[in-house]
Amino acid sequence: MPIRPENRHRYPADWPDISRRIRFERAAGRCECLGECARGTHTGRCPNINSLPAYGTGSKVVLTVAHLDHTPENCNPANLRAMCQGCHLHYDREHHRQTAAATRRAAVEAAGQLTLGSL
Repeated sequence: MPIRPENRHRYPADWPDISRRIRFERAAGRCECLGECARGTHTGRCPNINSLPAYGTGSKVVLTVAHLDHTPENCNPANLRAMCQGCHLHYDREHHRQTAAATRRAAVEAAGQLTLGSL
């Protein structure tokens, strides 16, 4: 998944090499999700393989690397999992919901708006 410019500083300089090793050496180009994504669409290891059509949708699989603890600074191989874009998005769903809510709150506060809880 693309790294947002505001988060680029959180990744090590050798992130492209780390990501490549996880995706193509350790995972051999196949999604490593064993159900952590909670999609409920596969039992055991996800069958999706990089660049091939995804099961179920037929879209082209893009293999990504997920930080299991959502902390880009933690690049310990045990914290990294090669995941197809579908598994990765589902795995990060709650994290994205929380960060989006925090971003919305910050924008409201920056605009000088009061929230009901701040009265």
